[in-house]
Amino acid sequence: MEPRAMAASAAQRRPSPLHPKLERLDPAKPHTFIRPTKRIIEGSDMSHFLTSGAYRDIMLFIFQLNRSLCPRKKTAGSSAPTPTPTPGPPRARARADPNVQTFTLSAGRNSDIEPIKKLRELLKKVDAIIDEAPPDKNAGRRFGYAQFRDFYALLEQRADSLLKEYLPQHVLGFSTQQQPPESGEGRVGPMEELKAYFLGSWGSQQRLDYGTGHELSFLVFLGCLYKLGAFQDDSRDTDEISRSIVFGVIEPYLKVARRLILTYMLEPAGSHGVWGLDDHSFMPYIFGSAQLTRPISSETEPMPLEGSVAGAPKPSDVVKVELANPHKEENMYFSAIGFINDVKTGPFWEHSPMLFDISGITDGWGKVNKGMLKMYDAEVLHKFPVVQHFPFGSLFSWEADPAAAKPERTVHMAQQPTATLPQGGGGGTRTPWAQTGGTTGGIAAPMLPRNPPAAAAAAAAGDAGASSGRFVSDVPSTFPQGDPGTASAQYSITAAPWAKKK
Repeated sequence: MEPRAMAASAAQRRPSPLHPKLERLDPAKPHTFIRPTKRIIEGSDMSHFLTSGAYRDIMLFIFQLNRSLCPRKKTAGSSAPTPTPTPGPPRARARADPNVQTFTLSAGRNSDIEPIKKLRELLKKVDAIIDEAPPDKNAGRRFGYAQFRDFYALLEQRADSLLKEYLPQHVLGFSTQQQPPESGEGRVGPMEELKAYFLGSWGSQQRLDYGTGHELSFLVFLGCLYKLGAFQDDSRDTDEISRSIVFGVIEPYLKVARRLILTYMLEPAGSHGVWGLDDHSFMPYIFGSAQLTRPISSETEPMPLEGSVAGAPKPSDVVKVELANPHKEENMYFSAIGFINDVKTGPFWEHSPMLFDISGITDGWGKVNKGMLKMYDAEVLHKFPVVQHFPFGSLFSWEADPAAAKPERTVHMAQQPTATLPQGGGGGTRTPWAQTGGTTGGIAAPMLPRNPPAAAAAAAAGDAGASSGRFVSDVPSTFPQGDPGTASAQYSITAAPWAKKK
């Protein structure tokens, strides 16, 4: 810890960038890899997680990817080509600003760097395994076809060969350092860490579920690759590479995950039920809203807290299929909405009340994006049922971040379980508000009042005290502030616009 503390102290003396990026390891220096293990055993471990290097790096990587998707203004004298207007309905094309560059899903992927293309081929291989383990449609199950375990077993058997075939060789051959004898470990290489997160990205074979914890595992898999220099390319800037990671890898991953969900009827993991943002995913709502924010004019300008790019659909368009569908091939937010519309029936406000609340925001996609970042931290990274199975290695470390502030005690911290939840039958998917007790080990969650459409829309428009909707009331108004250049310091520029002022 002493060298690390010294490095942190030196870093604090140097000017920190306003928008720090995830740090890459120096390939010239041997690195001690660690076999990833579970460390979050009970609720009290959450405080340590929120000050860990892993938490810091997860947030840094999300902020980095998020910012890369924000539209950019062309500056005077810029040599950048005039961008093609964003595809979409005629009204959107007519309003698009030719002096603003936007980034869409349909942009040509042929220009992606080779590691990005290889990862897409890897995802196609995973998708093809689904065909080798068809579900038994005669089983009559509402959730969780057991054949998902066959899919997972095949993937587990082939994981080593798949990663060796599709990951850069310089990553798999990254210089390793022998573990100290007292650790009981032999030489552990990058494969052990990468495989743990890769296999954790596809749902649980025990619980037959899929949720934001598995989505997080895939994000960390990509973060590990980034740290190991998999995406290093001197001809591309960091933002361009970050966009390629989101559009060229994360969106294709989400499509495979959605096929898994539909094929095997996977249950939502760690779900809030109807009161969650989405049954299974969160990332597309962060990145999709970033695509539509007000443009920035320089790399020092903070992400906008309100406003939208010219030609953007309105947040309220998500509630009508005919308005949402034209954008699902261009934007990740609307792509996720399209999946919901494909699998759910009935009024949108009834099956997706949280997203309906958000659709009433009138201050633009910048406000939605900032709220999504804060909500992700509160509803995913602060929740024991979501992160309890996350394993920690050397790349995303359990060690404390020397620059981290002490976590503030919020409603999320107060509601953590005080003992290990039972494994298997329901411990991983129990709703966060369920109470332990009784002979069955738990009781049903209380019925929550449902927002009527008019009240939900009014609350989402900006009145933080006007609604019982969880999108407003469950998000803490303050977050710990860390040193400049750290993940926790980012909240100084990304605080949710509707947060109450103290």
